[in-house]
Amino acid sequence: MITSELPVIQESANESGQAETVSLSVSVSELEDTGEVKGKKKRGRPGRPPSANKKPRKSPVEKGLPGPPRGRKANGVTQQNGEGDPVTLFEVVKLGKSAMQSVVDDWIESYKLDRDIALLDLINFFIQCSGCKGTVRIEMFRNMQNAEIIRKMTEEFDEDSGDYPLTMPGPHWKKFKYNFCEFIGVLIRQCQYSIIYDEYMMDTVISLLTGLSDSQVRAFRHTSTLAAMKLMTALVNVALNLSINQDNTQRQYEAERNKVAGKRANEKLELLLDKRKELQENQDEIENMMNSIFKGIFVHRYRDAIAEIRAICIEEIGVWMKMYSDAFLNDSYLKYVGWTLHDRQGEVRLKCLKALQNLYTNRELFPKLELFTNRFKDRIVSMTLDKEYDVAVEAIRLVTLILQGSEDALSNEDCENVYHLVYSAHRPVAVAAGEFLHRKTSLSQRLLLCLHVAAQRLFSRHDPQAEEALARRRGRNSPNGNLIRMLVLFFLESELHEHAAYLVDSLWDSSHELLKDWECMSELLLEEPVQGEEVLVDRQESALIELMVCTIRQGAEAHPPIGRGTGKRVLTAKERKTQMDDRNKLTEHFIMALPMLLSKYQADSEKVANLLQIPQFFDLDVYSAARMEKHLDALLKQIKFVVEKHTDTDVLEACSRTYSILCSEEYTIMNRVDIARSQLIDELADRFGLSLQDLLQEGEEADDDDIYNVLSSLKRLTAFHNTHDLTRWDLFGNCYRLLKIGIEQGSMPRTVRLLSIAVQALQCSHYSILWQLVRITEGTPTKDDLIVLRRVVKSFLAICQQCLSNVNTPVKEQAFMLLCDLLMIFSHQLTAGGREGLQPLVFNPDGPLQNELLTFILDHVFIDQDEENQSMEGDEEDEANKIEALHKRRNLLAAFSKLIIYDIVDMPAAADIFKHYMKYYNDYGDIIKETLSKTRQIDKILCAKTLILSLQQLFNELLQDQGPNLDRTSSYVSGIKELARRFALTFGLDQIKTREAVATLHKDGIEFAFKYQNPKGPEFPPPNLAFLEVLCEFSSKLLRQDKKTVHSYLEKFMTEQMMERREDVWLPLISYRNSLLTGGDEDRMSIISGNSSSKAGSVRSKKGRAPLHKKKIEGQSTSEESVEGSWLMRNDTLPTPGAMHTPQLTSTVLRENPRQAPQHLPHQDSEPSSEPDYMHNPQMQISWLGQQKLEEANRKDRANMNYMKARTAGVRQTVRGLMEDDAEPIFEDVMMSSRGQLEDMNEEFEDTMVIDLPPSRNRRERAELRPDFFDSAAIIEDDSGFGMQMF
Repeated sequence: MITSELPVIQESANESGQAETVSLSVSVSELEDTGEVKGKKKRGRPGRPPSANKKPRKSPVEKGLPGPPRGRKANGVTQQNGEGDPVTLFEVVKLGKSAMQSVVDDWIESYKLDRDIALLDLINFFIQCSGCKGTVRIEMFRNMQNAEIIRKMTEEFDEDSGDYPLTMPGPHWKKFKYNFCEFIGVLIRQCQYSIIYDEYMMDTVISLLTGLSDSQVRAFRHTSTLAAMKLMTALVNVALNLSINQDNTQRQYEAERNKVAGKRANEKLELLLDKRKELQENQDEIENMMNSIFKGIFVHRYRDAIAEIRAICIEEIGVWMKMYSDAFLNDSYLKYVGWTLHDRQGEVRLKCLKALQNLYTNRELFPKLELFTNRFKDRIVSMTLDKEYDVAVEAIRLVTLILQGSEDALSNEDCENVYHLVYSAHRPVAVAAGEFLHRKTSLSQRLLLCLHVAAQRLFSRHDPQAEEALARRRGRNSPNGNLIRMLVLFFLESELHEHAAYLVDSLWDSSHELLKDWECMSELLLEEPVQGEEVLVDRQESALIELMVCTIRQGAEAHPPIGRGTGKRVLTAKERKTQMDDRNKLTEHFIMALPMLLSKYQADSEKVANLLQIPQFFDLDVYSAARMEKHLDALLKQIKFVVEKHTDTDVLEACSRTYSILCSEEYTIMNRVDIARSQLIDELADRFGLSLQDLLQEGEEADDDDIYNVLSSLKRLTAFHNTHDLTRWDLFGNCYRLLKIGIEQGSMPRTVRLLSIAVQALQCSHYSILWQLVRITEGTPTKDDLIVLRRVVKSFLAICQQCLSNVNTPVKEQAFMLLCDLLMIFSHQLTAGGREGLQPLVFNPDGPLQNELLTFILDHVFIDQDEENQSMEGDEEDEANKIEALHKRRNLLAAFSKLIIYDIVDMPAAADIFKHYMKYYNDYGDIIKETLSKTRQIDKILCAKTLILSLQQLFNELLQDQGPNLDRTSSYVSGIKELARRFALTFGLDQIKTREAVATLHKDGIEFAFKYQNPKGPEFPPPNLAFLEVLCEFSSKLLRQDKKTVHSYLEKFMTEQMMERREDVWLPLISYRNSLLTGGDEDRMSIISGNSSSKAGSVRSKKGRAPLHKKKIEGQSTSEESVEGSWLMRNDTLPTPGAMHTPQLTSTVLRENPRQAPQHLPHQDSEPSSEPDYMHNPQMQISWLGQQKLEEANRKDRANMNYMKARTAGVRQTVRGLMEDDAEPIFEDVMMSSRGQLEDMNEEFEDTMVIDLPPSRNRRERAELRPDFFDSAAIIEDDSGFGMQMF
């Protein structure tokens, strides 16, 4: 080993980030001799005598560029030859066609011929690598300082693009970055013996890079920092070589001096001493260069604003500390890495961790890292939870290296912070944590082994037989026994028993040999413990079986569990071979071991259910290939015992799946297994038939044994019917007879077991129907087959519908789920894909059935939390029961939502679901939102009608609860408005796509608001008028021209008295009208102030002219203004509750609000009139046309009537309004459902509509909608169409 007495870099007294001085000096006291030593010239410095008292070298920053050299070309720019071959350094390095050493050698030759021209080429190389188009000329180099040159280059920098060579994408520029770094390293390596010591080349380069690194131009700063850091790395390598040479020279000198006087060669001593002094001077030179780079560049750029620059600095300082640890691996330099661990960019934190990993990998460096570890250990451990997964992975690996280097470095709390990451959903993080856990358990295992050996030596008295048995148990057969025990204990202590597959997957890469030791696991489960060995308790055995099954699955499938990874990746040839070997290994072992395990644990349902999962991973050909049929018979025998002994659903389903796997037609063992299965089903079917007959005969006198016999047999048959076709045993007949009699006699609700019998009978009948459908779809059915199946399905649907009215919740829930499933299966989609012959099997639910399904949802899904808590009061596992109940309710809601989405149940039924969106957002928000999205994709208009219907239902419920005098400031009204706001957000940003649906929503809302007249008289507001306040939430989703249309439609329902009323009760109408008026504050204030007789203009010119101001009506009360203004302010500041309280609704009849008198307002379509009459009749538009504009508008109308008729005659034929219920088409209604129709229509309407679209991504597409306000025709038509003047 090479030793050095070099003092390390001294640590500064403060930690303010100031640079430290790199000291590589070595004491030469032992080399000094009494006699004088002749000086020896150094290479690269001809004629320069050595100086013992050498002055400290100035920083290149202080010196600036050297003076103008001699022999430079006239222009100072290297030209290309006639063939266009690259001759500049930048072009050569960019192309990368030449070996870098030859490029450097050519430059060195040019430097020896004319060092100024060569240096100028090197300077331009750095400038051009930064992406600058400028070039340093000979005059600039001769007469300008560094700062002036850089300022000049900055002015010539191309600012059009932010890209420069180091950031440009593509493999070519990635290779350029590699060549750039390689060039700098090779340049220093080739110049390390002479040129770098000439005090010219290095001074010039370091001075230039220092100046560039301080530039505000990112390209200069980035490129120069990378160059300087690579230059520093190369110099560190040179310094390391000098240090090695000094040590070698020192040893040679000491060896020669220690010789006896007669054999000592004085000339050799003088040569060694001269060489040592020369190496010391070279080392001083390198030290000054490194200090200049470190103090001038690193200490400023390691905290640069650009993350890439900070990452470069941290990456290189890690290289320095690893390469030359004697000089750089101390706290003075480690602190920069430690501080940067807190960097806000994950890229920089990642570089820090990788730099530290390179240090902690070397065990010899741990003593120097002890102080750093103690100082920054907590930060490193906390980074295992970093939000950047790559950073978290590297942090865990670093913690693992720290653990390997020093077991005492990490506390138990630190280890526990890493342990739980084995259950992370991100696989790289989990695998890294698994590696940490593996290392920790391995260390613990070695510690236990050492303690065991020490105990054996300490105590001489021991039992030879027990020691021999323990050695045999822990020797060849099960070497990993203790590790498996520790793994089981860790799994139990983590209390995440449902995540065994995640734990196994995390440990698979690092502990695959342990996890594949299935023989050891089987022995721990099967063999009796020897003397002195701890016995596995029941929990440990269950955990071990669960872990063992997970390892079998991982080995057989060779892919991570669900939730980790993006999907099944393609295995490589090596991985496929490993998978096949593992599958063969586990098959050969468990073919013999599984029957014994089932025999031992056949009474434990949990263990048996896990063990029965193993056969699905077998290579079943082994049974016949290895002549192991006797083990197959033993397995079938044990499975039969399990079926006869257990009634647990999980166990029975596991047995059923095992029979299904063993009965695969591709294997030769199929016949043997099929015979055993048929015998078992025969016994179960006979037992069920006899017990059912006894139960029906005894009737009310049946005891618990009779009920249990029927229930146990039916549960077993139902579990097998799920996987196997048991149609030939005609189980449907017995089940239907049982259900029919139970419903008619009402005997099912008598006991819990009878309830279970009903649930199982429903499920078994359902499976029977599905298997009959499979037979029909896979074969060629006859008409009789279809009739029989239709009769069966119809009778079963009737049974399920009758069960919905049962008083027992489990029966109702089971019937509801089966109804939804069967309606989905036997819907109109059954005939898709060329299966039109199955049309007789299609069932469409009628109205009463749809109402019953909806009522069930309202009664059993949307229930208050208090009711749920009362129903579960007294349960020991209250939280678990609540979660299970919520999961069940979510399934019920999802099943009904699917019927709506697939158009099996009418879409308006979804209104009763949508109205609960806010109140039950935490429980069902995702389901309701997805249902809303799917229904909108099916039919936008019908979905909008459903949304407004849901809001109307809530409003009706509120009226029934509070009466006609609603408190609009209450939380209930605010809740409805918040729900409307959420609904409005679901329409998205593209108003063109949703314009027809939104307009339909407003139309229905307006009709609902004016649906009934107030019994007190027309001077009182309609009972539903407050609904307009809810409707305001959708006004922002209307296009400007659609707002005009909706506003006109609203005025058809309004009387003159309504327009003049300003009382509080009329504020919803005022607010809604205000939201429909297009324009700024002028429009809103005109309505608030009561200016109902004038229409606010909002026409903008192309130059953005402000809208015209309107005068107030004289006599307007200021008190009304203050009241209305205060109401608006109060309305804007109302609190919005997260959930709203609504009365319990159990029927859809309430949607019609029968308490109100069915007196409708007279529709405008009852009055015979034509479209031109409506457009130009001032009496019909008196509500929103200004009285003072009426005469002028009529005059304009008469002057331009012919023009309007001629222009709109063709358009009126193609315009189809949304207000289809009205006999009068509205002129402004241009709501088309497609973009193409809209654009075609806009070509004719561009001069007649006042449009002011907000800036959006669709602005350019709708640019043709803007009118030409400088066109006289546009002015005329605007005045005639809307009754107002433009100027």
